[in-house]
Parts: sequence; C-alpha cells; structure tokens
Amino acid sequence: MRPPPFLPEETLIRVLRLAKFDGVSALVLGALFALVSAASGQLPFTAIGLLAAGAGAIELHGAELIRQGEPRGMNWLIASQGLMLLVIFSYCGMRLWLIAPAATPEHFQELFTASAAQWGMSLDDYLQVLNRLTALAVALVGIGFQGGMARYYWRRRQPIAQALAMETDEA
Repeated sequence: MRPPPFLPEETLIRVLRLAKFDGVSALVLGALFALVSAASGQLPFTAIGLLAAGAGAIELHGAELIRQGEPRGMNWLIASQGLMLLVIFSYCGMRLWLIAPAATPEHFQELFTASAAQWGMSLDDYLQVLNRLTALAVALVGIGFQGGMARYYWRRRQPIAQALAMETDEA
C-alpha cells in the first residue's frame, strides 16, 4: 500500500531544502572546477565550470522566488537541471575532443600496460577507450540525475502552487 502524498506545505519545505542543497553544491563545485581549470590554463574547461556554477545560481534563484511566494520559481528549478545537463554533455564532448591521453603516472604504468595487453590493445588505444568510457559514464549519470531532478521538480509544481496560494490566503 502506498503512503498518502505529502501535504503541500511539507512538499514546499522539501523542495526548498533540496533546491538549496543542489544549487549550492553545483555553485561551489562548478566554481572550484573553473578555478582549477583556469589555474592550469584550460579555457574551455574553465567555461564549463562557470556554466555549472551558473546552473547552481539559477537553481538558487528559483528557490528564492518560491520563498517570496512566486510559483514561477519552479520554472527556474527545472531550467537549471536542463542547463546542467547541457553543461555535462559539453564537458563530455570536450573530454572526447580535447583531451589526448596523458602520460601515465609511473606507478600505474605497469598496471595499464598489463590491462591493455589483456585486451590486445596498445597503451594509447587502451587509454582512449578508458577516456570514452569515462565520458559515457559521466553522461549517463548526468542524464539519470539531472533528468530525475527535473522530473522531481516538474511533478511538484501543483503542490507548490497550492502551498503558496494557502500562504497568500493566510496573509
């Protein structure tokens, strides 16, 4: 038996808490990624970090609009997830396009060489396959997480609107 849905007020509290956590996380991690990329002179990846931080700021803006009683803040929350997914796809594309296999650290050289030999590949081919698999994994996780967040916000539009309407009626 399914439990009953949360009351609109509880949904409002949960959405705001999640939006704050997710928005601050994206803002901080995106900014750190941008700083590290800028310090190493990688301009395209710096831009990706700044866009990720921007997606976090958009989510925080949406949460603030909701706190002020504006149901349109939900649109900002949903849009932030779409932007973050675009950022993730851009990162994956740049990773495939711009990153050449780096020199393998000495302590991993033997392990990677043995793994490449097991697959009948050269070390460079093996590292390219690892790069492609990493990009694919990041893209799939991004689709799952950002898509799930967008769906979560989308399905809570009506309860949020009800909660905000009840707050307005009480005031």
